[in-house]
Amino acid sequence: MINIKKFIDRVASVDSRQGKDVVIPLTEARGLRDELAKLLVDMQTDTKNKPEEVIQIQVNGGSFK
Repeated sequence: MINIKKFIDRVASVDSRQGKDVVIPLTEARGLRDELAKLLVDMQTDTKNKPEEVIQIQVNGGSFK
């Protein structure tokens, strides 16, 4: 998560100076890529492991005729 935090800080810094480009070293870019990939895999795995929620709905008209 450190590379994601570094990226967020770098973007905030450039934004505060009204810059137009964010430049990061290749090693940081690789780390950012790896962290994002791990997060996406974790999210996908979590989604697959959760059982689907079953929602039952009953509609009763009561005394309506």
